[in-house]
Amino acid sequence: RVDEYIWQASRNNGLSRKRFLQILAGIAGGTAIGGFAVPASARSQRLSFKSNQSKIIKKLPPGYISHTSGSLEMNWEAMYERGYLVPNDWFYVHNRSKPLAFNPSTWRLRVEGTGIDTPLEFTYDDILGMPSISVTSAIECAANGRIFFEEVYNKHFSGTRWRLGAIGVAEWTGVQLGLLLERAGLNKNAVDVLIQGTDIDSLDSKGTKSKYSFVVPIAKAKMDNSLIVYAMNGEPLPIDHGSPCRAIFPGWAGNANVKWIERIEVSSAPIYSEWIKKQAFLRGSDYPAEGKLITSQNVKSAFELAWPATLSAKPYLLRGRSWSGKGKIVRVEVSLDGGKTWQLARLREPNFPFAWVRWEVDWNPIPGEYSL
Repeated sequence: RVDEYIWQASRNNGLSRKRFLQILAGIAGGTAIGGFAVPASARSQRLSFKSNQSKIIKKLPPGYISHTSGSLEMNWEAMYERGYLVPNDWFYVHNRSKPLAFNPSTWRLRVEGTGIDTPLEFTYDDILGMPSISVTSAIECAANGRIFFEEVYNKHFSGTRWRLGAIGVAEWTGVQLGLLLERAGLNKNAVDVLIQGTDIDSLDSKGTKSKYSFVVPIAKAKMDNSLIVYAMNGEPLPIDHGSPCRAIFPGWAGNANVKWIERIEVSSAPIYSEWIKKQAFLRGSDYPAEGKLITSQNVKSAFELAWPATLSAKPYLLRGRSWSGKGKIVRVEVSLDGGKTWQLARLREPNFPFAWVRWEVDWNPIPGEYSL
């Protein structure tokens, strides 16, 4: 079924048989928002990360930003001449452990728990044989932009030093999660749905390792665009992006979109995994005492420029992208003078909700430094 899907997609997009076979063989086998005038502390921090890909499987194009052995950041400068979707090889990666090999004949997805009546196991062929839909949606790490805490507020934070490249938009194809739950006999007592993958996460003080999981409420799990996907941009899901199957919850932070899934637990009582309790709650004076679960992403924008950028002093077409976990972007305003004045940017189609919109502004600068 997957081979047929690729073949049809290849024909539709004018790919040669050679390229089609290359795809099959593959199955077997700076950067941020803003500009030219930056603080001295930021200006001295050029993007010179060591590339250690021990947890990354895919081959990388030149210019990718490597932070750790398991994280790769999309290069915004490279998106200037690209289309709406981020190609699979340019899509950002955050792997906690090295992906396991996938055997389609032995892989199983278990659906169980107190919120269903008939626990089931689905094979890969079962998933491929079910009615499928495609959605175009962003996945964005909840920590996207973390480095600005240091550069703007001079506060050090642990974790990957993302600028704004921990974001990507792709077309995802798969099965509605709600359909899987229905076939397992979803009952009226269901409250939470836990999605568990094979990614290894170590959290407790003893260093005990556990498999990564995330929890969504039953209402989110049953939404039409909440999917268990097996294809990305018309190709079988690449291993670094969740092969054989991953969850997609449009609008929610990347943590919810569990990769390499193997188990779904539907519970009649609220579920709080160890990872969620420690890393997925916002705490402080602005939130309830128990904290607030990180769900939908805030509005962000990025120029398709290097960080910092140097351009020739001639007419230039500034381009960028804006996105939100709340829905569709309706207006973008850009400042070329550090926020003193603003102008409307031209929006370019398509403009899907829970993805992003591309925009552009004409600019004719004289030599100097600018904050955009």
